[in-house]
Amino acid sequence: AMKPVVHGLEDRYEGRIDFVYLDIDDDATAPLKEQLGFRGQPQFFLVDAAGNTVQSWRGRTDEAEFVEAFDGVLGQ
Repeated sequence: AMKPVVHGLEDRYEGRIDFVYLDIDDDATAPLKEQLGFRGQPQFFLVDAAGNTVQSWRGRTDEAEFVEAFDGVLGQ
């Protein structure tokens, strides 16, 4: 149920925020998942340009929460 929200946000923030999708079953992304503390789906991380996790969410999350955090890091 989070897919439409995330894809809508990806369109809205295109060119300003990069969206990276981590599949829990994809071993190729294991190092990044470990670095972020990825435990299960759905889980979301907002990472700044320096690679620091600014905020993270687990489970269903309201679009407004993402927008507030995204606009905060973008300085809007």
